[in-house]
Order: sequence, then structure tokens, then C-alpha cells
Amino acid sequence: MNIPIEYFLILSAFMFIVGVAGVLTRRNAIIVFMSIELMLNSANLTLVSFSSYMGNSIGQLFVFFVMTVAAAEAAVGLAIIIAMFRNKLTLNIDEVNIFKW
Repeated sequence: MNIPIEYFLILSAFMFIVGVAGVLTRRNAIIVFMSIELMLNSANLTLVSFSSYMGNSIGQLFVFFVMTVAAAEAAVGLAIIIAMFRNKLTLNIDEVNIFKW
């Protein structure tokens, strides 16, 4: 029994919309970071879905590279968040203005 590709694409679109809503509405740096990761995972789901639908493995190869970049982004992003918390004692993005001159 094959699951239609539309189900995966609808799930991916829903995940991406939730991620965008999290980035735009939340002020906590960790929630924004998790929302960005959710958007990357929705792109991965789309790539795997189309790769499976087309019958080749190119999309799965792209997912491997996206996951590698996401892992590096997670390490650097968490380090930045920890440094921001140590300096400002808050994770609220509105209160952190360390990038302003």
C-alpha cells in the first residue's frame, strides 16, 4: 500500500508554516532556533518525498548535506545562545541588543 505523495507534501507544508510562525511570533531565542530546525526538517521531508516519488536517490543525497549543515548550525547556534545568556542573562530577543553599535 503506497501512501500518496500529497500527504507528505501537506505534512511538510504544515511543518514549514509552523516553523515560520514560530520564528515570526516568538521572542525566545531557543524557540526561534527550534522553529528554524523545524523548517529545515520540512524541507528534508519534501526532498525525500520527491526522491521516493521519482525513484532516484538524488533528493536523499541532498538531505544528507542539509542534515550536515543543520548539525553544524545547531552547534554554532547553541553556542551563540549560551554566550548571549551569559552576557545578558536573558533569552528574550527583544532585550538582547549586542549586535547594535
